[in-house]
Amino acid sequence: MVRFSDLGIKPSLVESLSNEGIIEPFEVQIEAIPSALEGRDICCRAPTGSGKTLAFGLPLISMAKPAASKRPTALILTPTRELAEQIRNVLDPLAWSYSKLKVLSIYGGSPYGRQIRALEKGVEIIVACPGRLLDLIERGALALDEIDILVLDEADRMADMGFMEPVCKIINKCASNPQMILFSATLDRDVSRLVRTYQNDPVKIEVGPEEVSMETMDHKFWNIKPHKKTEIAVKSVRRSGRSIIFCRTRAGVDRLSEEMKLESVPISSLHGGLNQKQRDRAMNKFSSGRSMVLIATDVAARGIDVDGINCVIHYDPPDDGKVYKHRSGRTARAGNSGTVISFVRKNEQRTYNRIQREVGIRKRFTDPNPEGLKKNKFDLVPSREGENGRGQKARKPRSRRGRSRNSRRVRDRKSSDTEKNKPHRNKKKRRRGRGPKKRKADARP
Repeated sequence: MVRFSDLGIKPSLVESLSNEGIIEPFEVQIEAIPSALEGRDICCRAPTGSGKTLAFGLPLISMAKPAASKRPTALILTPTRELAEQIRNVLDPLAWSYSKLKVLSIYGGSPYGRQIRALEKGVEIIVACPGRLLDLIERGALALDEIDILVLDEADRMADMGFMEPVCKIINKCASNPQMILFSATLDRDVSRLVRTYQNDPVKIEVGPEEVSMETMDHKFWNIKPHKKTEIAVKSVRRSGRSIIFCRTRAGVDRLSEEMKLESVPISSLHGGLNQKQRDRAMNKFSSGRSMVLIATDVAARGIDVDGINCVIHYDPPDDGKVYKHRSGRTARAGNSGTVISFVRKNEQRTYNRIQREVGIRKRFTDPNPEGLKKNKFDLVPSREGENGRGQKARKPRSRRGRSRNSRRVRDRKSSDTEKNKPHRNKKKRRRGRGPKKRKADARP
């Protein structure tokens, strides 16, 4: 059995891995780590969930230099906030226990102040989305001229999201010739152009199938009326267990989430309209087993690294075959099987025929049959103590003890003002102190 020490990882870092329960390296780690430690550029095609985070993370931790204020020495670029947080959560405890290296994630939707203050103190490893990183550079919060190691994770996804121009700007702002490690699920036209332009004689590594395998999935295309979609979705996830449902819009995610909550289905929802704390809470709740179903838009189709997904439901149709693969690839991972269900309205059959041709499958459109799905057991993890049913911290009732003297004075002043403004029902009391009442002149002769 190959161990991390055989790949050139130092004993202290191997011990940190062991403390995290990581003993045996995966295939992509065996292939990539030795070349990365030699300082070679790497171009690696590997699917999500293959262990690529440690494949680039361990060499990066081993070789990162101490950082000065606003001068990080290692950079990881990712397409989404969720992926950036996942990478930081994996690398941060290892980097700190190994040599007190600090790891910071940078992305939009989170406060500038915390990120700027951390950069001023000095951070060695940055995990960033391109947009927010360029924004902070323009604000003078950091510079990239000390970057020695640059990692591009899920480069194909960044190309799909239109990030190639910002990525090139960032690369040009780095040191003259940084070591570049590139990971991508596919090496298509945009990614290959990036490799030719910026990498120097890279070591090429290919792990796993070239594309997401459609053969390990059971594809079902169900003709369905719009008012029946939620009912069929509820029955399907109750049979399948842990599932992901993809909607096209944020409003669709929110609407379906509320409808499934009424059916007492434990769900988490994820879309671009949530702030980062809400997104992190939703992902933590789903990955920890405190919810059974994740309802998401396509922003979450890549970067979700959760094992044991039994079913993926296309509640709304994907844009094309590539998006269908990205969504469906959340199930049937690591040699396991999975079910992919598409809800097909009458006017969407032509769209799904085109998608089937693009992904290389041919399936008939049938009536819904959730009762025929494989029954999978799911044990719901109870919500944490101090949380309500949605995974949010329950508010404690405010105590009346310990209030300041000033607050009591304000309260007393308000009560006295209220008394003054009350209408006086007893007119005699109102006239008291104003002297004798004047009589009206007598009009009689």
